[in-house]
Amino acid sequence: MNPFEFSMMQAMSGMRQNSQRITVSAENVSNVDTPGYQRKILMTEPRAGNEVSFGSLRTALDQTPGEQEYSPAHPMADDAGYVTLSNVSLVTEMADMREANRTYEANLNSFQQARTMYTSLLDVLRR
Repeated sequence: MNPFEFSMMQAMSGMRQNSQRITVSAENVSNVDTPGYQRKILMTEPRAGNEVSFGSLRTALDQTPGEQEYSPAHPMADDAGYVTLSNVSLVTEMADMREANRTYEANLNSFQQARTMYTSLLDVLRR
């Protein structure tokens, strides 16, 4: 694999990972007001012997407990009348989504630069 292909593969892997980060954050944001919802986080597992890819991605649940709200009339209230709210912080999710979006754009720019350089090299070799 030549250096340009290697760079493009790394950028594609980064775009794939950040696309999934954006998807997970969007799901968390959409469930911020859902009682009992646990925030999802994206976990990266390194792939042995492959320095191009970030490895496999999986989602896990954030084990931080949600706040308790006293609402005995709520259908999800426990015996004491408390409802466990979502443990999603809208501020945290928006910051994560913004970071993932910027990182995606940086990987896209890297991919485009490598492609442009590779194309220029092929043009020079054709002459």
